[in-house]
Amino acid sequence: MRRNVFIPVCFLLALSGCQKDSYDLVLKGGHVIDTRNGIDKKSDVAIKGGKIARVADNIPSEQAAKVINVEGLYVTPGLIDMHAHVYAGTGQAGVLTGDQSVYPDGFTFRAGVTTVVDAGTSGWRNFEDFKDRVIDRSKTRVLVLLNIAGLGMSGANEQDQSDMEPGPLAEMAKKHSGIVVGVKTAHFGGPEWISVENAVKAGEMANIPVMVDFGANKPERPISELFMKKLRPGDIYTHVFSGLREELGEDGKLNPALAEGRKRGIIFDIGHGGGSFRWNVAMAAFKEGFWPDTISTDLHTGSMNAGMKDQLNIMSKFLSNGVPLAEVIKMSADTPARVVKRPELGHLGAGAGADVAVLRVDEGQFGFLDSRGTRAMGNKFLVCELTLRDGEVVWDLNARANEHWEENIKKNPDLL
Repeated sequence: MRRNVFIPVCFLLALSGCQKDSYDLVLKGGHVIDTRNGIDKKSDVAIKGGKIARVADNIPSEQAAKVINVEGLYVTPGLIDMHAHVYAGTGQAGVLTGDQSVYPDGFTFRAGVTTVVDAGTSGWRNFEDFKDRVIDRSKTRVLVLLNIAGLGMSGANEQDQSDMEPGPLAEMAKKHSGIVVGVKTAHFGGPEWISVENAVKAGEMANIPVMVDFGANKPERPISELFMKKLRPGDIYTHVFSGLREELGEDGKLNPALAEGRKRGIIFDIGHGGGSFRWNVAMAAFKEGFWPDTISTDLHTGSMNAGMKDQLNIMSKFLSNGVPLAEVIKMSADTPARVVKRPELGHLGAGAGADVAVLRVDEGQFGFLDSRGTRAMGNKFLVCELTLRDGEVVWDLNARANEHWEENIKKNPDLL
C-alpha cells in the first residue's frame, strides 16, 4: 500500500536556510561595537521576539519581516546612564525628590540610552512611591541606588545622621532586588564618616555596591582614606573629574590616590552634572591616561541645559580627546552593566534583550562646555539615529524604520 508523505513547506524552507520572516527585524550594514562579545566590525543584527537573535555578516534580507538600513552607522548595545535623577512628579519644589528631577523617557531614547540608574534620589522610606510614580510607568528601564538617607535627596534630611540606617535600606533592597542595584551616599557636609560607613554596611548586607558623592571637602575625610580604607573593591566614586575634593593637586597632576584606588578595585564614574566636570581636571587625566570606568550624566534640571546636555555630549568629549570609540561605548554599556551586577545588559549577545543604539559620528569643529563655564574644542560628535528598547523602535531621528509615504499609499490605498 502506498503512503502519502507530507513534508511542510516551512520545514523545507528552514532546511534550505531561506525561511521567510525568521526574524522580526534586521539592522543591516552597520558597524557593530559590542565589547562584551569582542565584536568591532561591519555586521548585521537580527532581532526576534524582543531579543537579539543573531549578529553575523550578511544576514539575508528575505529572512526578516523588516529591514532597516544602517549603512555607515555604528550599532551598539543600548547605553546605560550610571548616574541620573528621575524621581519626578512629587510636587516638591527645589529638591531632587521633586521638581529638580526629570521623567526619564523624555531624555533617554534620543541619546541612545535605554537604562538609567537613579543615583540616590530616593531612600528606603520613599522608594516605593518612586517606583509607583515613575519606574513602573516608564519605557526606559530604571534601576536604583537607594540613598542611605531614608528620604533620599529631599533636602536637609541628607545631613540627618539618625536616619542613615543600614538595616531598613538593605531590607528594601532585597525586597526589590530586580530594581535596586546599589546604595548611594551623597552631599553629606559633616567631618564624620557615618554616611559612608553606614552605606557600606547596607551594601554588605544586601550584597550590592555603594556609590559615593563625597559631599563637602573635609580634611578629616581625605579621598585617599575613602579609597584605601572605607570603600570595597567594586564600590563607585562618582564626580571623579569635579576637582572639588582634591582630585587634582596644586602641581596640576592627578591626586595619586586615584591611581591607588583603581589598583584596589574602586570604580571611577564621571557623573558630569551641573557642577562636577572641569576641563583642567579632565585634561590632566587624559594626559596621564586615566580614563573613567563609566560615563554618566548626573541628569537633572540643573545639568541638562548646561555643560552636560546628555549622555552623547559627554561621550563626545572623550571621543574628541583620543579615547577610542569602542572604549567610549564600553564605558557607557558593558562596564556599567557589570558594575551594577546586571550582566544581561550592555551587550548584543544572542538571547539578550534587544536594547540597541544606532549612532552617527559627525566630524567638524564642536565646542564642549564644562561645569565651570569654560570651553574645549573637539572634532567628533556623536548623534543618535535610532534607539530600540526590547526590539521596539522608540527613537528614529531620520525615519529610517519607515517606508516612503508614496510606497505606503500604493500598498494601502484605503489610507487615501
